[in-house]
Amino acid sequence: MASSPAPERKVYGVAAFNRRLASYVGRIRDIWVEGEISELKRNPAWANVFLTLKDTETGACLSATMERRRFDLIEPPLREGERAQMLGRLQLYEARGELSFRLATVERVGVGDHAAALERLRVRLAAEGLFAAERKRSLPRFPRAVGLVTGVDAAARGDVVAAITTRFPAVRLVVAETRVQGPGATTAIVGALNRLTAREGVDVVILARGGGSFEDLLPFSDESVVRAVAGSPVPVVSAVGHEQDEPLCDLAADVRAPTPTAAARLVVPDLDELRSTLGRAGERLDGSVARLLERDRARAARGAERLSAAPRLYLERRRVALDRASARLHALSPRATLARGYAIVRAAEAVVRDAATVTPGSSIEIELDRGRLGARVEEVGP
Repeated sequence: MASSPAPERKVYGVAAFNRRLASYVGRIRDIWVEGEISELKRNPAWANVFLTLKDTETGACLSATMERRRFDLIEPPLREGERAQMLGRLQLYEARGELSFRLATVERVGVGDHAAALERLRVRLAAEGLFAAERKRSLPRFPRAVGLVTGVDAAARGDVVAAITTRFPAVRLVVAETRVQGPGATTAIVGALNRLTAREGVDVVILARGGGSFEDLLPFSDESVVRAVAGSPVPVVSAVGHEQDEPLCDLAADVRAPTPTAAARLVVPDLDELRSTLGRAGERLDGSVARLLERDRARAARGAERLSAAPRLYLERRRVALDRASARLHALSPRATLARGYAIVRAAEAVVRDAATVTPGSSIEIELDRGRLGARVEEVGP
């Protein structure tokens, strides 16, 4: 069989193909794409921010990039998990043959709109000082009454009541059940909080809800609720969301608790622990009293010993002092001088100190250490 000539082929090199494909792709501009942000990668040293747009229903993904300086202007900053509509154009990286969506504009949608508004409110209230650490108050150690703002028939109510009555049955619990989600919830929460804080004896209030979706928790980030919490005359414990949630009332409250049960543990002491602490304190007190008595008993015994020995010691000291005085007196006595061989000369009962006071032929008396002598003056010398 005769073979027919092969048709001529148009063959492209990889670089030429990518370049041609990039020229077609580059014509696709000003397209809006909506999806959930994931795999967000940003570095101050990079010129671009990289992210992935994901279709939550099918899992389809689209790689996207944006100039970092444009991305940094978005307030509040975009986070993974947010849903957004993005305006951009397609581009192909010829060196790798990878398709990407080059972003020019990003707008939040759905929950993202609420999140952005809440972020702006958070920044504004923080600038006013409503979230400042220095305005936070300490919780009372032994409150007279605990106020509880919670939903009607909410599980959070049962958790708080059970924990408080178990830990410290003596405290009085004042409950205000109110609407906590949906239309009118913010007004209801503010009213319930104000009524409780105005009650006599209520020393602390728990604002409780057992978590919920982002939309369910929105009333607790409302400006009126946040200001009511910050302006409460008594400390407020916020136990609204789960650990990962952070409604704005958490920031304004004096203490934030992860769960209603944890809030109950914060506001009242544990009676069993108090009894145990008092028992240990009593034991320490008994031991201290016993040690004090033993110390005082030993001190008294030493004092008695010193008292019994004091007269003897006193007499001994006085005897030594008398002996020293006697020795000094003896050393100064004229008798001691006579004992050393000296004599006392008297004339007419007067001691003769100067030879010129007597005349030859005068009678004198000489006193010795032992005995006296009578004499007559025969000569008076100079």
